[in-house]
Amino acid sequence: MTEFSHRIARIEDLDALREVMRRSIETLQDDFLDPEQVAASHKVMGLDAQLVADGTYFIVEAGKRIAGCGGWSWRSTLYGGDESVVEREPRALDAATEPARIRAMYTDPDFTRQGVGRLVLRLCEDAAVGAGFRSATMMATMAGVPLYRACGYVEADIPITANIDGVEVPLVRMEKRLA
Repeated sequence: MTEFSHRIARIEDLDALREVMRRSIETLQDDFLDPEQVAASHKVMGLDAQLVADGTYFIVEAGKRIAGCGGWSWRSTLYGGDESVVEREPRALDAATEPARIRAMYTDPDFTRQGVGRLVLRLCEDAAVGAGFRSATMMATMAGVPLYRACGYVEADIPITANIDGVEVPLVRMEKRLA
């Protein structure tokens, strides 16, 4: 069994994080999306560097390799990265009445089925609770839905479809009570 450590991401990690995300999208979405949808996914997924700047983005490592990553946010943006076509909203959330956002979770394909996603999710949830949030929400990819369900998240809406250059990419908003 691989031993993992974790830490908060730093600005100098951005290039390595983007490469993990690229590999994850290209490999782990295959069972859920067709090749056109996988290609279009890059325009709705990815790293929001604001999470790193806010100190709310975690890296899970196996030795010196990034095994996975993900974050949470006290800002209202639900999903989308620096390069995505999704509009982002930096407004601060009210922890007493609004859910924290779970954001940009990725596992390196070499480390799937080893608990990396669960570890990242737990780190995010614990940090959100520590900041006063009582619930969390996310926009999940189809590949992520089974993990999130297993971790207590439920679908909040019927699945939506993001139309990216004429290609429809399914997404599911999910939520969970934390405290």
